[in-house]
Parts: sequence; structure tokens; C-alpha cells
Amino acid sequence: MSVIVELEVSAESFELGRALAVPGRSDIELEDMIPLGDDVVPLFWLYDSDPEDFVDTVEANANVQYVTVFEETNDRTLYALQWDATDDRLLGTLSDLGGFLLSAAGTGTTWTLQIRFPDHEALTDFHERCTEQNIAFEVTNLYNPTRPSAGRWYGLTEPQYETLLLARERGYYDIPRQVSTRDLADELGVSDQAVTERLRRAIRTLTDNTLRAGESERRDDATR
Repeated sequence: MSVIVELEVSAESFELGRALAVPGRSDIELEDMIPLGDDVVPLFWLYDSDPEDFVDTVEANANVQYVTVFEETNDRTLYALQWDATDDRLLGTLSDLGGFLLSAAGTGTTWTLQIRFPDHEALTDFHERCTEQNIAFEVTNLYNPTRPSAGRWYGLTEPQYETLLLARERGYYDIPRQVSTRDLADELGVSDQAVTERLRRAIRTLTDNTLRAGESERRDDATR
């Protein structure tokens, strides 16, 4: 039975993170990983940055062959990265264990990865191998996509559940809004950014575990 894990990892802990760790740049969001012969080419969006300066900085990395601009909009640019992934122990371990990288987003020093493993045993092996290689990460969410409604929290972590419930009770989602994220942060004793991140991840997890599950059930019913 497959399992999906969301984790936070330092950019310095894996080669792709190091290659894209450009000082002063804004958020990066992985679009896709495209097989090209024996290589895998990442496509990723970069927000609010000078394309030329970014390309020059990334291509200075010894493991990067070149960076190609695919598309430009008003606030972001889509790039393709041709690189040598041989030294990327995190992604190599993930591939060896049959895992798939579903999404990735970084902010220069930290990345959030969402990974699907074939079973819990593969996830355990991944954790053990990363520990052996001194790759530290923090699990922020864990759920079974084939049973998304198992448990009353729908895959939410306890902090996410607590924050989302408080936001609802205090009128954060009312129109007009009755409370700010800073007000919620003061009540929870955490930073404003922590509240914002918890709410964002909670909404995404609820969407994955309810709307997508409902769509799957609807398709199943249609075939019966």
C-alpha cells in the first residue's frame, strides 16, 4: 500500500538544492522531471528574479552543464536544467527505492518535497539510508493516498489541524475576515509565517485527501 510523505530538507543536503541555491533569489517550484536518455532534466519555475543573473550563477556550479529559459511571464520564468545528478544522494536513494517526486518547492535554504513511496517499508528504508548519509529532513505530513479519509484529521499533522481549526473558529475565513494570521500566531505562540505555512499546507492536504478522492470514487462509480 503506497504512502505519500511531505518533508522539509536543507538545500545543502542534496545536489539539486545546492545547484539552485542562488543568494537573494525568490521561490522555486518544480514543474516536472523529464527523462532524456540516461539523464533526468528538471523543469522549474523561478519567481521574481533576473533570468540572466540566475542562469550565470547556476551554471557556475560544477555539476551543471547549462540552464535553458523555456518561458517568461511577468512574474516568473520557466527553466530546464541539464546537470549531472550522479552525486545527488537524496534523489538517487529515492530512485533506488522506487519512490517518485510529486512536487518540490524551495526558498534558497530549505526545500519542501512531496514524495510517493510504494509502501511504508520503502519509506523506512529511505529514512535509514538518508540518516547513514547524514541527510537530515523533517517530516511535515504523512498519509496513505488509497485511504485518505482514514482518521478524523484527513492526513493533517496536529499543528496543521490545530491552526486550521482555530482559524475557522476565530473567523479567519469569514467575509469580512475577523482575524489576521498575526492574531492567530500570537494566540498559538508561533510566528506569523508559521501560521501561514500551516494553513497553506493544511488546505492542500485536505484538497488532496477529499476532492481528489471524491473524483476517483466518481470515476469508479461511472464504470460500474
